[in-house]
Amino acid sequence: MTSITEADIQGQLARLTELRSAIGQAIVGQGEVVEQLLIGLLAGGHCLLEGVPGLGKTLLVRSLGEALKLEFRRVQFTPDLMPSDILGTELLEEDHGTGHRSFRFQKGPVFTNLLLADELNRTPPKTQAALLEAMQEKTVSYAGVTHQLPAPFFVLATQNPLEQAGTYPLPEAQLDRFLLHIRVDYPTEQEEMDILAQTTGAKANAVPAVMHGEEVLALQTWVRQVHFSDDLLRWVTRMVRASRPGEGAPDDIRKYVKWGAGPRAGQSLILATKARALLHGRLAATREDIVALAAPVMRHRLLLSFAAEAEGRSADDVVAALLRAVPLS
Repeated sequence: MTSITEADIQGQLARLTELRSAIGQAIVGQGEVVEQLLIGLLAGGHCLLEGVPGLGKTLLVRSLGEALKLEFRRVQFTPDLMPSDILGTELLEEDHGTGHRSFRFQKGPVFTNLLLADELNRTPPKTQAALLEAMQEKTVSYAGVTHQLPAPFFVLATQNPLEQAGTYPLPEAQLDRFLLHIRVDYPTEQEEMDILAQTTGAKANAVPAVMHGEEVLALQTWVRQVHFSDDLLRWVTRMVRASRPGEGAPDDIRKYVKWGAGPRAGQSLILATKARALLHGRLAATREDIVALAAPVMRHRLLLSFAAEAEGRSADDVVAALLRAVPLS
């Protein structure tokens, strides 16, 4: 594998700056959300976006696809959606000349580069599970045949925190497949004014294409070459293990956490941290990178106890307690 240099980083950093600017042609504000999406993309992971309707989540994903020249598809998840509506199905075809009949696999919308799984928690577990293999193995198995998904492959799923009726909470196995759980908040007053002015005018801003999928794949290989010190590795390991109530966890963890994070949390935190370092033009990860991404990586991997719900403690509160209780030494 070819090693990367500071000159390589500076060249690609300029490209990533262009990518941010291109997305900004359609998206006002949401700088932290855009950064976390790019981190997920560079790390080769999937992202779960949570926010109330109307905050531009679909527009953000579409703009990302346009700026990267990637194929984008959107699936609206509903209670009657079937796995075949996502993965595809076999069609019986007949050759009118010979009368011979054969089955042909008709690919579903999952065969794309960017898949927006809109309101993923509105579909039953059977359909939710249809994405598990695709997200983990980047393949789809149907009728004994394994089909490879295009590269890069990136799932962005959304869920509405206010929607309770008619929803099916995502199981832990599904949540663990997401690299980051991103919170999309309301814009500031100035940002909201800019949104209103931009979206009610005569013409919407076009998103220029500034990067190809091949460049994204190259950057994903670079991420794994970013240096991650042994001290940081030990810190991440201790922090993930401390999130489990039965492994000498701090008092707050034993009280507020029912099930802690698994090894995939540590893998995700390291990869995301490396991606953030690369995004900021560095060849080495730092403590600040880990602190910035600890909550998005771990908030959906912690199962809180009844005591946490009763006292109004969130997963982010628990992650903050972990950062305080497990020092970097």
